[in-house]
Amino acid sequence: MNNSHPAFELVTSAEIDSLGVRVEEYRHTTTGAQHLHIAADNAENVFLVALRTVPHDSTGVAHILEHTALCGSNKYPVRDPFFMMIRRSLNTFMNAFTSSDWTAYPFASQNRKDFNNLLDVYLDAVFFATLDPLDFAQEGHRLEFAETENTSSELVYKGVVFNEMKGAMSSVSSQLWHTLSKYLFPTTTYHFNSGGEPSDIPKLSYQELVDFYRSHYHPSNAIFMTFGDIPAAEHQAAFEEKALHKFEKLDKTIEVGREDRYYAPLKVEEHYPLTGEPLEGKTHIVLSWLLGDVTDLEEALTAHLLAGVLLDNSASPLMKLLETTDLGTSPSPLIGLDDSQRELVFVCGIEGSERERADELEKQVLAVLEEVAEKGIPYEQVAASLHQLELQQREIGGDGYPFGLQLILTALTGATHRGDAVGLLNIDATLEKLREQIKDPMFIANKARKLLLENQHRVRLVMSPDDKLAERKEQAEKEQLAQIKARLSEKEKAQIVETAKALADRQNREDDASILPKVGVEDIPAEMPDVEGETTEIGEQKLTRYSAGTNGLVYQQMVCALPEFSEEEKALLPYYCQVLSEVGLADKDYLEVQQWQTRVAGALHGFTSSRTAIDNLDHLSGHFILSGKALSRNQGELTELMQATMAQVRFDEHARIKELLQQTLARREQGVVGNGHALAMAAASAGYNRAAWESHASGGLLGLRNLRALVKGLDEKDGLKQLSAHFQAIHDKILAAPRQFLLIGEEEKLGDFSQALAPLISTPSATAANPDAPFERKQVQELWVANSQVNFCSKAYATVPMSHPDAAPLSVLSGFLRNGFLHRTIREQGGAYGGGAGHDSNIGVFRFYSYRDPRMGETLEDFDASLQWLAEGKHKEEQVEESILGVIGGLDKPGSPAGEAKKNFHSGLYGRTHEVRQQFRKRVTEVTLQDLQRVGATYLEPSKASTAIVTGPQGSEAAAKLNLQEEKL
Repeated sequence: MNNSHPAFELVTSAEIDSLGVRVEEYRHTTTGAQHLHIAADNAENVFLVALRTVPHDSTGVAHILEHTALCGSNKYPVRDPFFMMIRRSLNTFMNAFTSSDWTAYPFASQNRKDFNNLLDVYLDAVFFATLDPLDFAQEGHRLEFAETENTSSELVYKGVVFNEMKGAMSSVSSQLWHTLSKYLFPTTTYHFNSGGEPSDIPKLSYQELVDFYRSHYHPSNAIFMTFGDIPAAEHQAAFEEKALHKFEKLDKTIEVGREDRYYAPLKVEEHYPLTGEPLEGKTHIVLSWLLGDVTDLEEALTAHLLAGVLLDNSASPLMKLLETTDLGTSPSPLIGLDDSQRELVFVCGIEGSERERADELEKQVLAVLEEVAEKGIPYEQVAASLHQLELQQREIGGDGYPFGLQLILTALTGATHRGDAVGLLNIDATLEKLREQIKDPMFIANKARKLLLENQHRVRLVMSPDDKLAERKEQAEKEQLAQIKARLSEKEKAQIVETAKALADRQNREDDASILPKVGVEDIPAEMPDVEGETTEIGEQKLTRYSAGTNGLVYQQMVCALPEFSEEEKALLPYYCQVLSEVGLADKDYLEVQQWQTRVAGALHGFTSSRTAIDNLDHLSGHFILSGKALSRNQGELTELMQATMAQVRFDEHARIKELLQQTLARREQGVVGNGHALAMAAASAGYNRAAWESHASGGLLGLRNLRALVKGLDEKDGLKQLSAHFQAIHDKILAAPRQFLLIGEEEKLGDFSQALAPLISTPSATAANPDAPFERKQVQELWVANSQVNFCSKAYATVPMSHPDAAPLSVLSGFLRNGFLHRTIREQGGAYGGGAGHDSNIGVFRFYSYRDPRMGETLEDFDASLQWLAEGKHKEEQVEESILGVIGGLDKPGSPAGEAKKNFHSGLYGRTHEVRQQFRKRVTEVTLQDLQRVGATYLEPSKASTAIVTGPQGSEAAAKLNLQEEKL
């Protein structure tokens, strides 16, 4: 049945029962533009338009264009329509992405009026961008004098993308991937860094940006993708009316060719910067293979299966080697199968090594693969990995990105390379074929030999630390700028000053926002959506059940009130949680348990949560949760596994525990740069109450420093033995704690599931911890030195809990300050990748932050200046309404069916019932400008602020100037 608009023709369609959707692929008859529509009974409609973008250098042209295209268009000639629409919308998602071979512009909304508004702005931005040279200077790169009007001062590079990529390339895993790609792909676009190398970005000219736009941002090179309950024909009518009717077919086809293959494996060695830390044991060694075409569904799923068999869990042959080898401390952050490009890439390796160990590691990896190719893998293990693929296909996501966007991104890679995008979503038939093929005991063995051992397109990369590399790069940049300045004429110097002035004038100009479409407070639904569970008694314990459309999965949790712990036990609690499901049970060692988990469950892990009372920030309570999910047919076995985990766990596998903690440390260290703003906010908030302190001391920078000390102490006599004893003591207390259960599944199966939970029932003998333990407040003034080329700044103020009437205006104030002041001063003028403010009513703290920021002191001054602007500026009620919309959009953002049930249950555990959240939401809609100015004056006094900055070695000298105490990780 063809439901398309007359300008489009249906190419193919398919019902995908396992996802509950119908997928339809259309082609625009004039331009050849693709439209993939995923029809679903879902009011959260999603739109994405992607362009194939294939750069031939590392100047970041595609990335800078993604930013600049969103800075104004023919129909909407305002300076910043993208960020202006974020605050004029009830969107549940808005963003733009640059991948290695596509650029995409997605959004999602549950409101039809809002969806149409955003579609209008997005289509005009993509196909009719103005590309003002000043926006290129702001978003991409520009030269300025350090003292803007003083031509005798030093030249510096500025630009949002320039600073963003300095931050991104501070990450060792990013450097690993881009370096590896350079050698894996010697001739295609993946050889280059599409985001831009900081040293190459200044080479991009404005005209090259415009030329790239004209050749790539055309409907003939576009892929439109939609999801939800709006019919395809309605989307197509909008595409045709607002954009497509103005274009003819492009006579050029943009595509990525297949990579030329090596005749022999390649061995390369490069370096990454590491300053202020010992260099020993910091080398990364990875091996990688280029495999088949991502558009060949059977080949791609077979490669996924092979990767799963080799790496799924600690008992998988290759993962077992990488975790237990004494050649390094843990598996590499680059591990597994990458399917985001034209051809698949398989990677494995280790970190925490030395360069001279590379030959031995390669020898050991190849020996494992040879053994797999010779002997094969037991059928049960292969079937367990295939079970994981099925579970991933069936699970309805949506708790991070909207579910519809997740499906769209799954299909996008295939569509980009003109493959079967529909087939990439409809994998049931291919899974069934694989089920038959794995009955051949040599199926995986043959694939290991063909895809890996006989594949000569293999690259071994050794990345070693260099403590002088950052200094050399910085010096090279300074010398380059000095040479540029030496060649400048007086006229050219005057032009640089004039451009800086023109840009500042443009940034300070107030645009007429009324030309943009908007929704208003009147478009907000009166009630926020709710899900209801049913609570019953099983023995002496509560069972809460939720009926949800889970597509054949069941989710269950055992929830224990946290008992009284010593301070030492509290510090070890996160690591107990991590270890609990990763070690042996009774007479099974951890390898056998890992196989059991892979066969039965999609996930099994322990974690803790804690929240303050809605009316008392000093009242902190918490829970330990053992959480599992499985296909419905495996629910009984999942329960048995959970019961065994709690009743039979053994903490005597000391080598395993050490491996796990080393892996955790490596992940935490790698995450500092990507999460720097959150870590800075946690540090700045830590002095205000126990909840904020515990967040900093477990998941924050203090927690990372303590984890380093813990791992180091494991090598001391009896260190592991003592740690195991602490874990056992923690476990014994949790076993005795009061517990209840959460069960989420499809209605018709909930009764059977409830009966199956019986083995987890027990009688508690302990009480929950005292929620009112005392805490001594203090003001924090800290500067943390990490391995980063950019800064992350934060200021924090003590405020009020959720039930207080001022919590709502404080939440609205965060968006008001970001929209009206901080975005302009910190991002546009300051050059940071991002900046803003937020109110966390769980810890009663209002926080300012910046992200990937070239500045420090000036940013802290901007935080304070925003408060003066709030008090003295001339503001419009429309600005308040925009901030209200932003808060409501976040509150009403839907998750997956299972995710909504979990959120409802866990919010209720801490008194945040639907009624409480509804009252808070109502207060948000009633906030006035006077409320914002009042709470700003009441709570945000700069002299009372706590401050924390995360920086690199280059920023440590600023500590004294800013009166901050230097803290080292």
